[in-house]
Amino acid sequence: MQQLARLKFTSFNLKVPQNWQAPSGDPDAKHYGDAFQASEKTTAPGMPPLFQPASMNKYHTDTQKMHIDKIGKFIDGICSAICSAWSQWQSLATMSGIVVNAVTAMGGMLVGPPLQPLILASAPKESPMLMKYSNAIATVISTGWQTFTATVKVMGMPWYPAFAAFPGPMAPPTPNIPCPFAALTQVPMSISCNALKGLKTTQLGDPMAPFHQELFEAIADAFEKCYNIWKASTMVTNVLGTGPIPTFAPPFVPIGPVVGGTAMMAPGGLV
Repeated sequence: MQQLARLKFTSFNLKVPQNWQAPSGDPDAKHYGDAFQASEKTTAPGMPPLFQPASMNKYHTDTQKMHIDKIGKFIDGICSAICSAWSQWQSLATMSGIVVNAVTAMGGMLVGPPLQPLILASAPKESPMLMKYSNAIATVISTGWQTFTATVKVMGMPWYPAFAAFPGPMAPPTPNIPCPFAALTQVPMSISCNALKGLKTTQLGDPMAPFHQELFEAIADAFEKCYNIWKASTMVTNVLGTGPIPTFAPPFVPIGPVVGGTAMMAPGGLV
């Protein structure tokens, strides 16, 4: 996530100092040229180029390096906090209310802890401004994630082949056939880059905050891209299903499908 956010932020090609123009005309251009030593007029810019210097003048490249250091540390810090919170959420998330009929699982509700306090636990907050940025990002991502997870459902997944014809009155708790999280029905609109970046700006409430639009878009873009990777690589496992076999009639032991069964995923089922 850190590298994706840095790449997106770099793509904005921001120059510092902002809106600087080289003096021109007589005598402004000559005075400007005479104000610096030869070694100060052309210097090496900072890397990686999260910002571009307005010129190769030492004072401009020093400004660029300072911004690279500050913004780079924030991007790395907030992305690390988001990933840590996401990992904690994944280990604690559960899914219940799933209905089982024969091999098929339907419905359910995915529930996990809110991300905001988990993100803020390790987010950058050494200064009031950093705290303001971190809180805006944590709040919007947490709200968007909660809205998203409410849309996640199991829709006709063939998770329990053994339940098509089970010889007994009650099928024992049986784990599902693992499947990618992407196979579940879901509506990720609330965690898209377009949805997140605007809400972060609104949550911040400070239109003059430096580079906030570019920074928020970079974080939102990285989050969406990481989600697209995560949903394809994360497996839904250990959803234990059980249910009755209505055709069971002692002393006979007929074979029949599970009807009106239930299933539940305990914490740790998303791997």
